[in-house]
Amino acid sequence: MKSLLASFRNISALRGLAGPVLIVMILAMMVLPLPPFLLDILFTFNISLSVIVLLVSMNTMKPLDFSAFPSVLLITTLLRLSLNVASTRIVLLNGHTGPDAAGKVIGAFGHFLVGGNYTVGIVVFIILVVINFVVITKGAGRIAEVGARFTLDAMPGKQMAIDADLNAGLIGEEEAKSRRAAIAQEADFFGSMDGASKFVRGDAVAGIMIMLINIVGGLVVGVLQHDLDVATAAKTYTLLTIGDGLVAQIPSLVISTAAGLVVSRVSSGENIGQQIVTQIFSNPQLILLAGVIIGGLGIIPGMPHLAFILFAILLGAIAYMLSRKSQVEAAPVPVQAPAMEAHEASWDDVVPVDVLGLEVGYRLIPLVDRAQDGELLKRIKGLRKKFAQDIGFLPPSVHIRDNLELKPNAYRISLKGVEIGGGDAYTGMYLAINPGRVTGPLSGTVTKDPAFGLPAVWIDAAMREQAQIQGYTVVDASTVVATHLNHLIHKHASELLGREELQKLLDHISRELPKLVEDLTPKLVTLSTVQKVLQNLLDEDIAVRDMRSILEVMIEHAVRTQDADELTSLVRAGLSRSIVQQISPASSELQVITIDPKLERLLMQAMQAGSGMEAAIEPGLADTLLKEAYVATQNQEQLGLPPVLLVPAQIRVLLSRFLRRSIPQLKVLSHGEVPDTRSIKVTAVLGGRA
Repeated sequence: MKSLLASFRNISALRGLAGPVLIVMILAMMVLPLPPFLLDILFTFNISLSVIVLLVSMNTMKPLDFSAFPSVLLITTLLRLSLNVASTRIVLLNGHTGPDAAGKVIGAFGHFLVGGNYTVGIVVFIILVVINFVVITKGAGRIAEVGARFTLDAMPGKQMAIDADLNAGLIGEEEAKSRRAAIAQEADFFGSMDGASKFVRGDAVAGIMIMLINIVGGLVVGVLQHDLDVATAAKTYTLLTIGDGLVAQIPSLVISTAAGLVVSRVSSGENIGQQIVTQIFSNPQLILLAGVIIGGLGIIPGMPHLAFILFAILLGAIAYMLSRKSQVEAAPVPVQAPAMEAHEASWDDVVPVDVLGLEVGYRLIPLVDRAQDGELLKRIKGLRKKFAQDIGFLPPSVHIRDNLELKPNAYRISLKGVEIGGGDAYTGMYLAINPGRVTGPLSGTVTKDPAFGLPAVWIDAAMREQAQIQGYTVVDASTVVATHLNHLIHKHASELLGREELQKLLDHISRELPKLVEDLTPKLVTLSTVQKVLQNLLDEDIAVRDMRSILEVMIEHAVRTQDADELTSLVRAGLSRSIVQQISPASSELQVITIDPKLERLLMQAMQAGSGMEAAIEPGLADTLLKEAYVATQNQEQLGLPPVLLVPAQIRVLLSRFLRRSIPQLKVLSHGEVPDTRSIKVTAVLGGRA
């Protein structure tokens, strides 16, 4: 076993040395003479390597799948140049001996591929260099340059999308780190490709110069040193030079093509071949139209009728097969209704209502289908876990079903059988959300973000990068639905804390704090009172993670009062530091809105006179108070401050219940809920004219 592990370590060590050894060997070829046979082996290796690189490039799903390509580009360029130097040495030394002086590979390229005509060879060589240098390499370099700039411009938007997914609980910290690393790697990749493309352009220029130098040098060596006549020397050395140039330029052209494929492709779940076939042959009508046009050209007098008509028939056959395939896929599968057997009604016919339900139209089924590895299923698991970590209890499972009564792209979220939200989502498209600082509009289906009501646009996948560059937050369909669901379960957290969830929460706490749970319920308060206190906290967006503090406060005061609202106020005072920390985490100074002392007295009198909460406030006073609170809240938010209303403890519950319906972002605190470590600064006073 030890020897096997040692062998694996040795293999890993050898793999680590492969790169340095290869570079040293490439550089050594420039100065050490090589025999023709070894030169044949190395030229064949160079061609094989270029073909492998091309095939790998075509089978990548996204550019980062071949992140080593810039380094491969540099190494293959150095290899070609080293082979050019080694072959030049042999051609000039032994060229007078015949066409195989520099090896079989160069001889074959010089005689067979160009028919032994050095004029044709020169023309073919120049055309290959022009194609490589002017078309492929220049285009790939430009794409890499623009891609690097756009990638850098899009980084802030992508980072915002990652932070939004992380905060919503859709991804974990590890996945967020890997996504950020992928964004950085993408920027590095396109920057490296921009620089590496200069090597290929330089290689093309060097190929032309090497060819000219070899022809002139061959003439000089052949005529002056080996006493050949000028015509014989020109033919011999020029053919060898052309063979040398072609055997280097063809792999160079293949590598340049691979570079263009890598940087020009759009990331998707398919390789380049699948992507091209899928998109070109997706519309049978267009294929049929192309066949008609080609057929029309074929019947024009003087045209090659056979070729054009043959291709017209071929395109028509392809269009017919594609049309038949799409009809078969679109045809609904008949479902035979099971025979209804009469039976007596039973309690099994009573189906309980799902606490949390998600219904989707038929086009959204792939998002929630386990067989298709539905992305939304993973996100729902993640957001339930994130909810439990942030709020303090595990919400009920989400019951997902398809509903043919919904629109194909619609979804509906229900709580205890009642719809609480819904919207539309489009698989294969992205929702570009305007966070308020975008640089321009987008073409697409204008809508609103279903979770927060922000202006948004549904866009095609090809516009994703452009939208991120313009400052939009871009999310896919599964993220749209998951974010909406996450927002709603936070909003209705108090209704999700049922008696069953509370009992499981207390059972979980009793494993670590058994005495605390035993002393509270049922000795001091009932389970329903504990539930009401926790629901009151959740109604005001206060997490119940610190159950130790909550239970200790209730145990301390339950002997004096059993009123859930009063116990809630006492618990809030006990959680004062975490409440204020959640509202204003950064500053030691809490900037608040207060109410005028005269209005305080009016509200306290109303509390004493009336039994109801909202009904105790006189309508005219309530309307004025609501308007002033709304204006003060807007001013606080414009200054980047959390909107907080600070009031006496006697009227906090009254104002909180009254204001949170219309201004949910306004947090109402009592004086006793502000820790001594926080200083207070008053920014506005409500009811100064009351």
